[in-house]
Amino acid sequence: MSSLTGTGRLARLALRRDRIRLGIWVLGTPLIGYALAESVAGLYPDEQTRVGYAETVIGSVVARAFNGPIASTDLGAVVVTETYLTLALLAALLSTFAVIRHTRQNEETGRAELLGAAPVGRYALLTAALVVVVGANVAAAALLALALVGSGLSVAGSVAAAAAIGGVGVAFTGLAAVAAQLSVTSRGANALAAVTVGVAFLLRAAGDVLGERAPGAIRLDSAWPTWLSPLGWGTQVRAFGAQRWWVLALPAALLVAGIAVAYLLAERRDVGAGLLAARRGPARAAAGLLSPAGLTWRLQRGALLGWAVAVAVLGLCMGVAGHEIDAMIAENPQAAEAIAQLGGGAELVDAYLAAMLGLFALTIGAYVVQALLRTRADESDGILEALLATAVSRTRWLGTQVLGAVLGALALVLLAGVTTGFGYGLVAGDPIGWTVELAGAAALRLPALLVVAGVVTALFGALPRWSVALSWTVLIAFLLLGQLGAVLELPQAALNLSPYTHVPSVPAADVAVLPLVTLTGVAVALLALGLVTFGRRDTPR
Repeated sequence: MSSLTGTGRLARLALRRDRIRLGIWVLGTPLIGYALAESVAGLYPDEQTRVGYAETVIGSVVARAFNGPIASTDLGAVVVTETYLTLALLAALLSTFAVIRHTRQNEETGRAELLGAAPVGRYALLTAALVVVVGANVAAAALLALALVGSGLSVAGSVAAAAAIGGVGVAFTGLAAVAAQLSVTSRGANALAAVTVGVAFLLRAAGDVLGERAPGAIRLDSAWPTWLSPLGWGTQVRAFGAQRWWVLALPAALLVAGIAVAYLLAERRDVGAGLLAARRGPARAAAGLLSPAGLTWRLQRGALLGWAVAVAVLGLCMGVAGHEIDAMIAENPQAAEAIAQLGGGAELVDAYLAAMLGLFALTIGAYVVQALLRTRADESDGILEALLATAVSRTRWLGTQVLGAVLGALALVLLAGVTTGFGYGLVAGDPIGWTVELAGAAALRLPALLVVAGVVTALFGALPRWSVALSWTVLIAFLLLGQLGAVLELPQAALNLSPYTHVPSVPAADVAVLPLVTLTGVAVALLALGLVTFGRRDTPR
């Protein structure tokens, strides 16, 4: 029996388990890419507006850090600059989560040991996961290339841009394979992979901030730190400029190196163990862990802290960038109109700040989904049965989970308002006033997040087996409708399906009480539905 025996069957098993997740990933990537490309093309329809955009990106430190370099004034280059980071981060995170799910999580739950009793090679489980995840990246990149071509961009540039996105996913697949060998838990491995993504982002941002304008061209040449980051490699392909196809060999090389290191490390550890020793906990548990609320806080605090750091950094940067908004679109009425549509106001700066708060609320919706879907993981892993064997009722347990997620979302959305207001206030000369105003404006986004929590809770109670896939699908739909619906001129009936559509765009618009009350009522009804259906069904299911 070889070390790869059974790889094919295990790959089919992984495809069977993740058919819904992989389907959303592979089909969602080109859908998001097409929607973003169409919206950007509408904002920069001619050479003059694209030159103005490129000059602004090259001259703005914030734009360099968060959008990356621009390769030319071609429409495709503008599209890539505006969409690359979103799609690349999605590819990186989805790849790492998928690899760890089918390697370290299988060991943590005992599935790997059960499979090891069959004729399965030492490397079969890891190899099967790598084959599936690399295949998903290739399929998503191929469909993304077709989507970009369908939006009117050149074939060569579209293929290069899609390959760059796929290359990011492939590179982090190799890094995730190594992380799965180091940590003893899937949560620890995911944390290591997330830290790797964060470091890659910082290196890329540093390289682009330190970059210089190319002599005699409208192009930003990144500095050396960019070449240390897999996220930076994708920008260096220069999809719609002077294309450098050889850069695509770097992600492939990192994948091969990661596989080699992962195989080597797998030989040096037992199944279920990690090369990094697990930290021993205290001999006695804290008194707070005796209650569902204390346990929920203990389990969610790490994720909440990570989200808080990201929100604070982005909030400050977005606030400071608000001072540049007039200069950024001075010669682009289409961009001004789009910001006014997203922000819901005629005053450009207010509309921009409102749009940023709306974007934060959409993003924090992902935290709500992540936090509440822990309930499904606890149920499927058998943890819930042990908890319900104590004096904790179903209603109390699920209600505590919902309350923890909602309070975390409230803290994050307030932090977004405070940091955005403080950042803008620093450059506007009134940090306290803007901080208070935008903190209040951000708090008004909470009813929309309550609806998201209600949807996830109702799906968990009524359709537990489908709750994970459906919850993320609904959130993506809200993202597309709330952030791109107005730009794409979708019918109002479609826009109304998103709770974010009904939130007043403060500070660009006046506060409207009725929509907030209505959203809260819908959220309460959905939460009640989830509690009732959960109380009446079997666990696990």
